[in-house]
Amino acid sequence: MVSLPRPPATSLLRFLFLGLSTLASPSQAQLELHVPSGLTRLKAVEGSEVVLPAWYTVQGQVSSSQRWELLTVMWFLEQEGKDLNQVLAYISGTTSSKNGVSLVYAMPSQNVSLRLQDLQEKDSGSYRCSVNVQDHQGIKRSHSSKTLELSVLVPPAPPSCGLLGVPRVGTNVTLSCQSLRSKPAAQYQWERAPPSAQVFFAPALDAIRGSLSLTNLSSPMSGVYICRAHNEVGSAQCNVTLEVSTGPGPTVVAGAVVGTLVGLGLLAGLVLLYQRRSKALEEPANDIKEDATAPRTLPWPKGSDTISKNGTLSSVTSARALRHPQGPPRPGALTPTLSLSSQVLPSPRLPRTDGAQPQPISPSPGGVSSSALSRMGAVPVMVPAQSQAGSLV
Repeated sequence: MVSLPRPPATSLLRFLFLGLSTLASPSQAQLELHVPSGLTRLKAVEGSEVVLPAWYTVQGQVSSSQRWELLTVMWFLEQEGKDLNQVLAYISGTTSSKNGVSLVYAMPSQNVSLRLQDLQEKDSGSYRCSVNVQDHQGIKRSHSSKTLELSVLVPPAPPSCGLLGVPRVGTNVTLSCQSLRSKPAAQYQWERAPPSAQVFFAPALDAIRGSLSLTNLSSPMSGVYICRAHNEVGSAQCNVTLEVSTGPGPTVVAGAVVGTLVGLGLLAGLVLLYQRRSKALEEPANDIKEDATAPRTLPWPKGSDTISKNGTLSSVTSARALRHPQGPPRPGALTPTLSLSSQVLPSPRLPRTDGAQPQPISPSPGGVSSSALSRMGAVPVMVPAQSQAGSLV
């Protein structure tokens, strides 16, 4: 290939342009801050550490040996609803920072990456890096800044398991599971422990709320159920033991309790009614005891019969029976005299009361006729008559 000769004017212009570039002032240099492509949004697990990468370059430097005497690097944390928070500052060779925050490389250096240790959920937010460079005369050359997003992820805290409902044959229950701390929000999975291993899915399982619905319980459904809460950085689990009972339900137990209470109430009412009725019967009896007078014993006439202490009539001699109705007996004649051997006569009794004992009523043999005595079983006995001198005739 043959090269064509260039005009002299073109070569001269090219030389002049190169000279002017050499004599150009370095104040036209530009600083540019860089972050890795695709790493503007970072994620880290709570408790670990992370490095936010950043470095800068200065465009237009004449000599690579030229050093910027004054370098200022500052990192800020921006969080929604909060003021701007400075976490690190490097100014004129002096570094100040918060706990767990440091620069990866010793300064001065063009690599201004930030290291965060022992991360907590509160460390999430937007981190902004700002870099300023000056020459030895203190003339500001350039400034640049970049922002990186950091999200601190939290594995699920150990969840809490519970049982809602009464585990009885034929009923429905709900197993609940909830983790109080998780970022991002945890998802839930229920499964049955071996030997009856079983994994549950929707619609019985609510993976967002962590509930598992079991319907129409039966005895084989008893066992241990495990809930596992998980997100992209970790998992935790809890379990609940289900024991399906075949005994009476709470409704039956409540009915039995109510029935027992009603029965006791009725029994107490009957006892009170009986006591009131007994009291009402006692009041008339007390009136009779107070108002009634003791029965009087009939007076015995003179020369009356003799009664033994045990209430039996041993011998009754009636003057009227010995007296002859038509006149005095003749001398020397025997006059028959009635002698009665009586039996024990039952004494009439009054109705029994709670007061004094009933008084026996003594019979009045003096006023009893011979026919009545005969009906009672009396036997006539012949007794020899006595003379006026008192001797037997």
